[in-house]
This record gives sequence, structure tokens and C-alpha cells, in this order.
Amino acid sequence: MIGKKIDVDRLDLDLMKEKTTENPGLLPYGHHSGSALIKPEDKGKITGRAVAAMHSQTDMQMAQIYDQMKLLADQAKKIQSRIEVSERIYQASISFEPLINHRYFLYQKEDGTDFMSMIAPEEWGRKKNWANFVAEIKLLADHTWEILREES
Repeated sequence: MIGKKIDVDRLDLDLMKEKTTENPGLLPYGHHSGSALIKPEDKGKITGRAVAAMHSQTDMQMAQIYDQMKLLADQAKKIQSRIEVSERIYQASISFEPLINHRYFLYQKEDGTDFMSMIAPEEWGRKKNWANFVAEIKLLADHTWEILREES
């Protein structure tokens, strides 16, 4: 070893090749002391946040759909009630010709038959000839009936 001369310049190159890479951009960490600090991400935390955000968003959308369904169900109930009252109106005893956009009152007698009147329940005197007030109604232009109030 005495006769061999050590090439210091060459030694630094050999050491650098051992401690460097051809593609430093592919390393999961900084490749020299001046590199930016790279922290590996906690994939569980990222996934947890993403799943929480997804649940929050879908819960909000499900609530909107539920509200829309409730609105549609309420509308369907009103239509069903309108059909039932309309059927009762057309089977009821009517002693006058109903006019469009006028208010009328549907009553039920003691014997179970229905009749329509122009007199409101609060306008009857002591001699009322009905057992139950059914509904206050209005005849629409298409000859369907709008229910303004029903028996409570």
C-alpha cells in the first residue's frame, strides 16, 4: 500500500455515486441536505377525511331527496283528499247550479247522505239540518273542486 497513491478527487466521485441516484425525482425523500423537507402522508388520515366528506355530502343530498319525497307525498295526499271530496260532491244532493269561483259547503245528514249548501256552518241558526260539516269548497274553471277547509 505504500507504493499506491490514493487519488482524492476520484475517491470523492466514488463516494458521491454511492450516495446519489440517477433519478433523484423518484426518491420518496430529499436526496441532498438542501432538498425540501418531504414528509410521507398518513394515508389513513387522508382516506378518513375523504370518507367523512363523502358521507357529509351524500347525507345532505339524501336529506334533499327526502324533503322532495315528503313534498310529493303531501301533494299526493291532498289530491287523494280532493278526489274523495269531489266524489262525495257529485253524489250529494244539490238543489242549485254551482257557479265557478263561488264558495259552497258540503254537509252530511243524520241518515248519512250528503248535501251541498251556500250557507256556512257558522251561519246556520238553531235549526241546522245537518249532522256533520264535511268541507268548504270552491268550483274551479275546469269543474273540479278546490277544498278550502275540511272538517277538523
